[in-house]
Amino acid sequence: MNELQRILEREIEASGSISFARFMELALYHPDFGYYETGRAKVGRHGDFYTSVSVGPLFGELLGFRFAEWMVQLSIDSEKRRSELGSRSPGEQSRNSGSVARRAFQIVECGAHDGQLAFDILSWFQKARPELFGALEYWIIEPSPRRKDWQRSKLAVFDQKVRWAPNWEAVQARGVSGVIFSNELLDAFPVHRIGWSATERRWFEWGVAGQCGNFLWQRLPVESGGSESLNRVHEMSIPGALLEILPDGFTTEISLKAESWWRDASMALKCGWLLTFDYGLTTEELLSPQRSGGTLRAYREHRHAENPLANPGEQDLTAHIHFDSLRAVGENEGLQTEAFCTQSRLLTEIAAEALKPKNRFGDWSVSHTRQFQTLTHPEHLGHPFKALLQRR
Repeated sequence: MNELQRILEREIEASGSISFARFMELALYHPDFGYYETGRAKVGRHGDFYTSVSVGPLFGELLGFRFAEWMVQLSIDSEKRRSELGSRSPGEQSRNSGSVARRAFQIVECGAHDGQLAFDILSWFQKARPELFGALEYWIIEPSPRRKDWQRSKLAVFDQKVRWAPNWEAVQARGVSGVIFSNELLDAFPVHRIGWSATERRWFEWGVAGQCGNFLWQRLPVESGGSESLNRVHEMSIPGALLEILPDGFTTEISLKAESWWRDASMALKCGWLLTFDYGLTTEELLSPQRSGGTLRAYREHRHAENPLANPGEQDLTAHIHFDSLRAVGENEGLQTEAFCTQSRLLTEIAAEALKPKNRFGDWSVSHTRQFQTLTHPEHLGHPFKALLQRR
């Protein structure tokens, strides 16, 4: 039994059971023993999982190219608004391309892990668009002091360019004019596991209990837990005809943390774009028959681990995010949805623009082609990952 198991056992003993969201939070993010805090979460061939970043720098370079386009667009839009208010003369308006390099533009990354994606984006800006690089502010939202140290080490060459904040408060105070984005962050947020009782015709929450040194699933009492998560599944407005055929014990996940994160990001965005890449599904997809056991998965050394409750702190836990709920949260905060599509489609659209001679992306090598194929091929990373893009 590891130390994190003992911590979980003591918490369970105090209340009889805990929500799976609490179990997952401690298993992944306990400051001393959580999977993402100890350095066990290694990316790439010798780690537990691959990401788009581990494929090579192309993912960050394509994002850098798109962010540069948005940077110019935001500046031009600002100049137009100034012109409409009569604050600029026609001669000054014609020079707005030169003002782009002087206008601050924030890129805010959340879930930066070891800082490699930030390094790839900033390296591209510095090399391909130096006139924009000077006006760029790169923020990383990082609550973990340990991960912040990893990022500082990776980004030492950009020490004067990168700023850190432990939470949204520091960013929201001034507002973001630019882009807020994440890559494979929200699927690692703690989730509540919700089950359907066909005999009682109601939803319940799966919790975690302890027995003889092991952890096992246990239904939480209705009066003691899950009220917010159960309310959320009711808000999904599932048709009664579908509930009639849902099998007993049908299980899905609710990520209140992901919804809260999207709301905070939306509120922080003064003008610009909110973007995420992640595993995720729509409501209809989440409730399809083949997902009767939910989407929660555990991984270790690129293999699917059978028991998500085993070896807490020593394996990755992930669940597909509910894109419909994120989209609704953003739109309720005044954002407009510009795209919801596969990663393959979005990256292909960016690459098509980037490869036009006038657009100064840089050289496209054989290595770039190999990386692009991995990032976009349906059997690799192109289809499983979805992208949600909203704008204010």
